[in-house]
Amino acid sequence: MIPSTYHTGLPLQDLLFGATVYFPPAFKAVCLGFFIWLILHRLFREWIYSGEVWHPTLLDLSLFVICVSSALAFLVVF
Repeated sequence: MIPSTYHTGLPLQDLLFGATVYFPPAFKAVCLGFFIWLILHRLFREWIYSGEVWHPTLLDLSLFVICVSSALAFLVVF
């Protein structure tokens, strides 16, 4: 057993580098879903708040959840 074969660099170097680069898939899905929601919200905003929808805030939140779920499915496939 030679101790120098197990020494690969600074201790915690991988941890520090990984903490600055790695984004969890849930964070990526929320970010991508948020941008999709921004586009869809602008398209449907007049209809949502026109009075035809019973609860506009609930519909808006549901649209956001659908966008985040779709973004996560997109990230899983690609």
